[in-house]
Amino acid sequence: MGDVLAGIHATWEFDTDSVLIRFERGIRTPKLFQSLRERRIPHAALSSVTLTPGKRGTVVLHAVPRPGADPLLEAAAGQLKDGCDPYRLVLPAERETLAEYYADELRALLGADAGEPAERFMVAAPEAPMQFKAYDGRASFDGDRISFRWFWTGASTAKWKAGDQTFPVTELCGVEWRSPEAFGGYLRLVPRGAGSAVSLAGAEGAAAEGGAPRPDAAPGPQAMTPRAAQADQDPAAVTFGLGYGPVHESLPFAAAVLESVRRNQSAPVAATAVLAGAGRRDPADIAERIRHLGELHRAGLVTDDEFSAKKAQLLAEL
Repeated sequence: MGDVLAGIHATWEFDTDSVLIRFERGIRTPKLFQSLRERRIPHAALSSVTLTPGKRGTVVLHAVPRPGADPLLEAAAGQLKDGCDPYRLVLPAERETLAEYYADELRALLGADAGEPAERFMVAAPEAPMQFKAYDGRASFDGDRISFRWFWTGASTAKWKAGDQTFPVTELCGVEWRSPEAFGGYLRLVPRGAGSAVSLAGAEGAAAEGGAPRPDAAPGPQAMTPRAAQADQDPAAVTFGLGYGPVHESLPFAAAVLESVRRNQSAPVAATAVLAGAGRRDPADIAERIRHLGELHRAGLVTDDEFSAKKAQLLAEL
């Protein structure tokens, strides 16, 4: 196609296998769009394309992504307002005919599996490193580890007792994001395992920008602690508030963490598949692999059929 369609707050560039969405940086452009800057959406990541009347003499071209194709929308879990949906292009009503042409062109490029959920993320997540300021601490992500450093002015006693936290993505199975535009917004990390326990790392003593130094630093790594029901009591979560954890900062952060977690989740399962053609191995090694496979199964990362098949493959090597 190779054409460009300019709308309000964004421009769509149509390529042979994808659509490149470039967002404007004007003061009226939603901050989430400015944070994202641009996104390339493969045609294979789309499930449908619609064109509907908008507000105040506009039309809306909407490329609807397949479930599971975009880590940003997976993290948002339906909480984004229409005005912050990066897949909506708002155009003046007089450009409806042109918009309908591009809608038809995109529909013709959708694959036979467009109506099915995607098996993997197909749209790139925002890139680390990144950080944002929550109400009770600062959250940082370097691509491998997520760190929470508590603020003396906002963190609960439970979090101060737990100490500042560091979570390797390899020890997580997901992330929960509740919009700061709703009451009780938060970002919570979900550790691996059905027990939902978190490993507490020792604190460094100095709080991040916006928080006063803590009076007593945690002495070092502590025991496994059950995950609290409320985010303000959970050391694996940071809470939002007025001006803290805004959508344009916390949602891209959640999407980047989710993409990294999913990428690391697939590696152990793929590794066990390679064992199918291997020679006999040490029984202790096989037992350890089965134990790890069981952890993935209990965490819901491996289906019953996958677990049974992989376990049979490993047992056949004894």
